[in-house]
Amino acid sequence: MFDHFLETLQNKIISRGGSHLEIPAGLESEHSQKKDSKITSWLWEVPGFRRWRVTRLDAGSKLQVLNSVAYPDYSLDHPLMGIDLLWFGDRQKLVAVLDFQPLIQDPTYLEQHFTGLKSLNKQFPDLNSEETMRSFDPNQYFSPWLLFCRGGADQAEGSLPKAFDAFLNAYWDMHDAAAEQGSKLPPEEVIRLQISYDIYSAERDPAHGLFTSHFGKDWSDRFLHEFLFPASHQPA
Repeated sequence: MFDHFLETLQNKIISRGGSHLEIPAGLESEHSQKKDSKITSWLWEVPGFRRWRVTRLDAGSKLQVLNSVAYPDYSLDHPLMGIDLLWFGDRQKLVAVLDFQPLIQDPTYLEQHFTGLKSLNKQFPDLNSEETMRSFDPNQYFSPWLLFCRGGADQAEGSLPKAFDAFLNAYWDMHDAAAEQGSKLPPEEVIRLQISYDIYSAERDPAHGLFTSHFGKDWSDRFLHEFLFPASHQPA
C-alpha cells in the first residue's frame, strides 16, 4: 500500500544529499511471528536537518504503516515535518496525518512558515477533516492546516498520493525559504523546544501500543525512547 510513498520520500532525501546514520543496535528491524509482520527503520542526516527518521511496518493485507519525522538543524527554527499513514486492510480504513509541526504557536511564526501548507489544506478538501486527533492536543506541535483524514480506499488511492508529493515539495520549499531568511529563535531555544517535542510525543504516541502488540513491550519501549523520540529521557 505505501511502497510508492516510501520510495518517493527516500528518493527525495537522497536527492537532497541525505546520508545514513547508525540506528541503535537491534532497532533497525524486527519480525513478529505472532502477527506475521515486519518493521524496518532508516535514519538519515540531510543538509539542513540533524535527524530524519523513517519507519515502515508491513503486516500484509491487514496493516500497513509509514511514519516519518524530520528534525531541522538547531540553527533553524522552522517546523518539523511529520508523516503518519496507516491502512487497516480488513476494515478498508485509512488514517493519514501530514503536517508541518510548529515549534511554537506564535501568529508571526505561523504566518512565516505555513503559506504552502495552507494552500494544500484548501487544495485537498477530503484531507482537511475538522475531526480532532484523539491522542494529541491539536494546539501543541500541530498546525491549524494539517492534512488529516480518517477515510477509506477513495482517499488512499485517489487524493493521498497527489497530496503526499505536493506536501513533500511544499515542505522543502518552506525549508529552503527559512534557511535563506534565517532563524528568529536562538539555537538554545530550538534545542529546548525539540526536546520538549520528543517528551510530549513519547508520552502520547498512539503507535506505541500498536508496536507493543506486534513486537512486545521491551522492544517497543526501546524503540520509543531510543529511536522514535530519543530526547524523551531528557529534562524539558
